[in-house]
Amino acid sequence: MSTAGIIAVTGVTGGLGGRVARRLAERGATQRLVVRDPARAPELAGAEVATGSYDDAEGLRRAFDGTRTLLMVSASEAPDRQRLHANVVDAAVAAGVERIVYTSFFGAAPDCTFTFGRDHWHAEEYIRASGLGHTFLRDNLYIDFLPLMAGPDGVIRGPAGDGRVAAVARDDIADVAVAALVGGGHEGRSYDLTGPEALTLAEAAEELSRAAGRPIRYQAETLEEAYASRASYGAPGWEVDGWVTTYVAIANGDLEQVSGDVAAVAGHPPVRLAEFLRSNPESYRHLAS
Repeated sequence: MSTAGIIAVTGVTGGLGGRVARRLAERGATQRLVVRDPARAPELAGAEVATGSYDDAEGLRRAFDGTRTLLMVSASEAPDRQRLHANVVDAAVAAGVERIVYTSFFGAAPDCTFTFGRDHWHAEEYIRASGLGHTFLRDNLYIDFLPLMAGPDGVIRGPAGDGRVAAVARDDIADVAVAALVGGGHEGRSYDLTGPEALTLAEAAEELSRAAGRPIRYQAETLEEAYASRASYGAPGWEVDGWVTTYVAIANGDLEQVSGDVAAVAGHPPVRLAEFLRSNPESYRHLAS
């Protein structure tokens, strides 16, 4: 039986938080869904809804009041992401939350090649300094993201070279998150969540080709070409840096290590890309012939 008390869950209108909330409901857990817009919250057994935004620390404190455990899904990429994460942690401390399960990033470090990964390191450090119990889920790139790397022309372009990525499915991350939220023995632990294989983007393109029924290929870019090809989107520099350094991190080998933590914590092996594509045809529908 869970000793987590009321579990506060953020990000429930997104792909990862929503998966966790549904699994908690299936297990009969008592949870509070913290959302900016209550009208968008899923209707789940054993769940109540509270209004809270990462931009409003006092509102979050009220939303967290009376909960013991918090799933803190990382904020969307933003120039003030560190402040948003600090708001969540400060609100949790003020509300008397005892432990945070935080969705971090694989290899989070202050000098992480993937620039968005640096925000996760700062969040981890802030949580540690808060004195709260904590569990960090260091997710590799999502397998769900790999099909989206290919453009309408069926080409994955980026400066990833021959590097490999051990991408992981959000369903597997959600299973680990639930285990960490309701089970014991996870306090102070950091889990590296990866798939069971590390693929080059050329190999990922081959799997996509088989699934989509049309040729998908990887085309290596230089850094200069990568920045130039993304300039047309008109995105701010910090965002483009994040997009490009995703590929650079792969090229550097930062994302190639395969971990056994999904199997150890969730109790089942993580899914391979080929299996994911068979089960989720909607993920590559934009590429299908």
